[in-house]
Amino acid sequence: LSFSAVNGQEYKRIVSLSPSLTMNLYYLEAQDRLVGCTSYCEMAKPDHKPIIATAVQVSIEKVLQLKPDLVIATTITKLETIEMFKKLDIPVEIFPTPKSFNEICSQFLRLGVLVGNQKLAGELIGQADSRVKELQELCTWNIPPKLFIQIGSKPLYAAIPNTFMDDYIQFVNGINITADLSRGSLTREAVVARDPDVILIVTMGIAGQEEKKMWENFDEMSAVRKKQIFFIDANLACTPTPVSFVETMEIMLSLLKKL
Repeated sequence: LSFSAVNGQEYKRIVSLSPSLTMNLYYLEAQDRLVGCTSYCEMAKPDHKPIIATAVQVSIEKVLQLKPDLVIATTITKLETIEMFKKLDIPVEIFPTPKSFNEICSQFLRLGVLVGNQKLAGELIGQADSRVKELQELCTWNIPPKLFIQIGSKPLYAAIPNTFMDDYIQFVNGINITADLSRGSLTREAVVARDPDVILIVTMGIAGQEEKKMWENFDEMSAVRKKQIFFIDANLACTPTPVSFVETMEIMLSLLKKL
């Protein structure tokens, strides 16, 4: 149990060092408690929340000025930064990158406890879980499609087992062509040899378009022949929240139904 769950304290001044955690605060209707966030926290931009960090670099001085009673972070934040907060007696809650949809939900519930809104957290998890099950029932393929989710281009990086992004593939009853890998990096030739039916490029702007053109050179690949190379927004697919997980699944299913 977290500190707040033990003594009943609800944190009122929260600094978030992760876009996904910021999104989850908004979904938990706790955005009024958010006093600082990163430059990548898109959801907080309309509210002009103070920026205290980039993706990895945190301004300790700016954080201190905001007088937070809690800092929430992922394992992307440098360990020395976390240690500095602890030395300054600022409580820190670390949320590791979830390995599954279930872990996404359990972390969401944990954050709900920290802001005293576990009831809403439970309701939203229930809704997400029900929707996932509804979508799964629609995934009735005669032959399960072989999928490749490309997360990065240099190096080429794939969604592999034991990650929440692999759950996207499992939940639509697809086959992950990189199911045998324990590390996400692989060669283009390895992808071609595994012959995916569908390539889902997690959008990287212009780089994403370049990747699509690159794949189209391999016309022996099923995904190329069938014109099944699609894009999914990284801000959605790579952000582990119950809401964005469901939205990503819905997009994937709409694309797969074109098969």
